[in-house]
Amino acid sequence: ESTLNQFDQFKTEIDGLEMHFIHQRSPHPDAIPLMIVHGWPGSISEFTKIIGPLVDPVAYGGNQSDAFHVIAPSLPGFGFSSAPTQPGYSPEKIAHILASLMEKIGYERYAIAGGDWGAIINRYLAFNYSDQIIGLHSNMMLAGPPADRELRAEVTEEEAAARRTRGTYMANETAYQQIQGTKPQTLGYGLNDSPAGLAAWIVEKFHGWTDMPQGADGYLDNHFSKDELLTNIAIYWFTGSITSSTRIYYENSKTPIENPLGYIDVPTGASIFPAEIFVTPKAWAEAAYDLKHWSVMPEGGHFAALEKPELYLNDLRVFFQLLR
Repeated sequence: ESTLNQFDQFKTEIDGLEMHFIHQRSPHPDAIPLMIVHGWPGSISEFTKIIGPLVDPVAYGGNQSDAFHVIAPSLPGFGFSSAPTQPGYSPEKIAHILASLMEKIGYERYAIAGGDWGAIINRYLAFNYSDQIIGLHSNMMLAGPPADRELRAEVTEEEAAARRTRGTYMANETAYQQIQGTKPQTLGYGLNDSPAGLAAWIVEKFHGWTDMPQGADGYLDNHFSKDELLTNIAIYWFTGSITSSTRIYYENSKTPIENPLGYIDVPTGASIFPAEIFVTPKAWAEAAYDLKHWSVMPEGGHFAALEKPELYLNDLRVFFQLLR
């Protein structure tokens, strides 16, 4: 609680929803507005290690030219934001809500960053609101094979490895997606009834998606403190939001896409962490985005901002320096 309360937090109504967000303004006048977007089973607590250095880099031994005004919203149905009472809140719809939030706060142009559902939502923001987006940074780069590569008899080793990795992940690690995408309400009754069950459901993802080698270092508390894990769990438990948060999986598969995504012409940067669950070759990303920056990290996984904050923070700075 004390960690979260060090940041300026607000609520405002967007599309009939009460949207909660952190809005931490930098003391430096040339700071870039940056919206960082979480996913599932994460929350705004993922960003507690990086907000301070982003907002006031000088106070952390950095340069004033790397300053950002940080906006970190709780997604609809997550944490301290209210849950939708009508169907249709797909990632594309949520992107519209976040664009409206930024407009209401007063930012005409801004940068965006995120992973997991944040990366998916940000793609819609970059595609549908390209004139407002300064740049897009992703630590879960999303792109399929280009059409011309589908027709080739041979693919590069990088592409073949990506297909194998994706296939293994889909076969062995997506049962949660199936139940959350088809029966989120049924699952939610059980998780809302048991704090131990909720903790197991969430922590299993942190265990599976973190860069943990086999052996002596293969313990989750070598990578996250218990306070960090429990803060994230507590946000779901005390707000009763686990059911509404999982509905994004259901809506993603059931809601028609208004504007099918094409090439994203917003300047894009990617941090590639070795234990990220979704692997995309650089060639695929280059065909789908205006790719300006591609950084392969030495370590780290899906929850990069919390697991490896220095690596993540430095890569954000390097990319957005290209656009200042």
